[in-house]
Amino acid sequence: SKAASRLSEQIRDKKFQKKYLAIVDGKMEENSGVMKDFLLKNEKTNMSKVVKEGTKNAKEAVLDYEVVKYNEEINMSVVKITLHTGRHHQIRVQFKNIGYPLLGDLLYGNKNKVQIKLFAYKLEFNHPITKEHIHIKLDIPNEYKKVVENE
Repeated sequence: SKAASRLSEQIRDKKFQKKYLAIVDGKMEENSGVMKDFLLKNEKTNMSKVVKEGTKNAKEAVLDYEVVKYNEEINMSVVKITLHTGRHHQIRVQFKNIGYPLLGDLLYGNKNKVQIKLFAYKLEFNHPITKEHIHIKLDIPNEYKKVVENE
């Protein structure tokens, strides 16, 4: 329980970093940017939505993104994402809100019946006991490489 508490503290203090890759529908207008929205979770439907600042129970959601590659043939983009907050379905909701739902996201608008294309490829945090800096980076899955390689 002490280790879990220390990891939670790192998350609150923004010392626990997560980076993602996602495949989204379409060609994004901007090659990089910051998304800052307010999200409200509906407990009954287990979905979140973007709402106006000041909406009761809404929480700020912030992420940075960078388009890694656009594949014109299939009209999809691979996007690198850095989360600054960790809200319920944050990446899915924020990209859907600007018109670029994640490939395979049946809940938020992409009806392509494939597994959702959202992949956490990098984690960084301090070990809760030893304080050693932990850096985990995974290989990029083939389905992301296919879009990047313009197959």
